[in-house]
Amino acid sequence: MPDDALSRRGHALEEEYFRRKDRELIEKLRQAAAADRARNDMAARIGSDDPEMLQELQALGFTPDTVILLPLVPVIQTAWADGSVAPAETALIVKLARSRGVMEGSAADGVLSEWLTRPPDPQVVASATRLIRGMLAAQPSDHPDLTADDLVRYCESIAEASGGIFGIHRISAEERALLTTIAAALKGR
Repeated sequence: MPDDALSRRGHALEEEYFRRKDRELIEKLRQAAAADRARNDMAARIGSDDPEMLQELQALGFTPDTVILLPLVPVIQTAWADGSVAPAETALIVKLARSRGVMEGSAADGVLSEWLTRPPDPQVVASATRLIRGMLAAQPSDHPDLTADDLVRYCESIAEASGGIFGIHRISAEERALLTTIAAALKGR
């Protein structure tokens, strides 16, 4: 009889082990399916289904709800060029964000607010222009939503917003150098 009880106990432990493994596998499958859905949603929002680009966006922390901020990274970078974001720059950036579909109180708005308080992660900034270039290239050429020239103009507006005494030297030397770098990177030069 003790062997029978021991056998049942062993069988019960074995069944519990396999149930736990099944639950773990199901959870992994759910997570993989959620990641696939997020990639598909992100692809629809940026107009590109390049798997490497989508994977990199996810690795940088972008989600389908926040990827709308990607084109604003150079604008934010320009605002931080002198070490802080002036109130006039903040107002222009928020206005631009609203015009691009960033709704007040949304996840993207929360990230934007954070970026206006602290600069974006350096890895996001380093990868942004290349990813934006890919996003811009994926747009229909006959009716693009946004162009590299548009982004450079937005960056120039931000640089001018904080600038100068009595309108003189509205764009600092640091900002001018950054604008040149951003323009070259976005235009693929």
